[in-house]
Amino acid sequence: MARRRPRLLSSRDYKKEEKEIKKRLERLGEKRKFEKEEDLEVDIKEIEKKLKEPSLNGHRLIKRFENKFKKEKPEYSKKELEDSKEEFGEESSDKKGRKGVSEEDVEKCAKKILKMKKEIAKVLVGQDEVVDGLIRGILCDSHVLLEGVPGLAKTLAIKALGLVSGCKVKRVQFTVDLLPTDIIGITSYTPGKGFEVIKGPIFANFLIADEINRAPPKTQSALMEGMQERQVTIGRKGFELPSPFFVMATENPIENAGVYPLPEAQIDRFLFKVVMDYPKLEEERKIMDTNMTLKRFEDFDLKPVVTPEDLLEIQEITKKIYLDDRIKTYILDIVRKTREKNFENAEYISYGVSPRATIGLYIASKAKALMDGRNFVIPEDVKEIVFDVLRHRLILSYKATLKNISPDDIINTILNEVEVK
Repeated sequence: MARRRPRLLSSRDYKKEEKEIKKRLERLGEKRKFEKEEDLEVDIKEIEKKLKEPSLNGHRLIKRFENKFKKEKPEYSKKELEDSKEEFGEESSDKKGRKGVSEEDVEKCAKKILKMKKEIAKVLVGQDEVVDGLIRGILCDSHVLLEGVPGLAKTLAIKALGLVSGCKVKRVQFTVDLLPTDIIGITSYTPGKGFEVIKGPIFANFLIADEINRAPPKTQSALMEGMQERQVTIGRKGFELPSPFFVMATENPIENAGVYPLPEAQIDRFLFKVVMDYPKLEEERKIMDTNMTLKRFEDFDLKPVVTPEDLLEIQEITKKIYLDDRIKTYILDIVRKTREKNFENAEYISYGVSPRATIGLYIASKAKALMDGRNFVIPEDVKEIVFDVLRHRLILSYKATLKNISPDDIINTILNEVEVK
């Protein structure tokens, strides 16, 4: 089921659309029986209120995007963090054979990750949370969808990460006329040689899928097998993809012309949906000085600081990070809350998240702990990564669109309801 994108009304069609929506509402009220008649009346009032607003323009659309993913980032005092570390750290150390990984191994990994971040900082100013989200995707051996308005350096961030990771990087610019074979490759006949397979750009460690929502679903689906099974089928033969393999995709959220909504099945394959926001004042001042548009990417002299083998080793260590049974229960309670819908604002959820979200929270919280230099997970790790894991998996109702309720609003409510037992 494809996610529906709100349609933007042009000034020419505005009046016509208004009459048509009102007619549909009248027919809806006649044909269907509602448990409470006032429910329909409330919806009609909300829709009529929206219809009275002026048509959306570019500025207002950007404002909507700014507010869409605004969340109150959890803040914890030093005492709260120390208490959590003491409580859950003791658990990981006391239980013989369950510690998983030594502090020395974690420290080595944390140093390599820090080297990557410092190298990326040569070309990308600020955006620390975005860089952390991308690196967490690598640690989890998963894919990341990066969303943001044009000009925020989304592609630059992913390109820099690919280079410093020492991986083979390929980039595909998604367009409306892009074909599946342009991504995975084709079987070609060459006189004198016969049939041969010409592999596409997907045969790389690091695939940058730029503006992925510009291609039709048929082309987007060409990535599905590769993202999930780490192999692709060309003709009648399957080919394994290199290891490690990551898809880092960018998406422009404010355009509605020439773009296609991503299929839910494909969105679910991305472990994280990271939202890139505008830089802070001082960061933007520094961006003016570095001025990427007047320099080539090569001028920044980025160098690989790790190897693909290092990444595979870090991924294995990530899996061994200790996670207490109480935190497992906490993750399950968060996920099941989206399905049971027994909390405030639950009426705005059409479909809760799948078990893939449970697995995502499980491994992502371990990656967060590793990046912080710990060999055990604390509840604050889960609270930090839960937005990136769940925001693209929650399918909201049309009522949520009318009342400007975002997935992050729902997640905030759930975090306030659920406690570590």
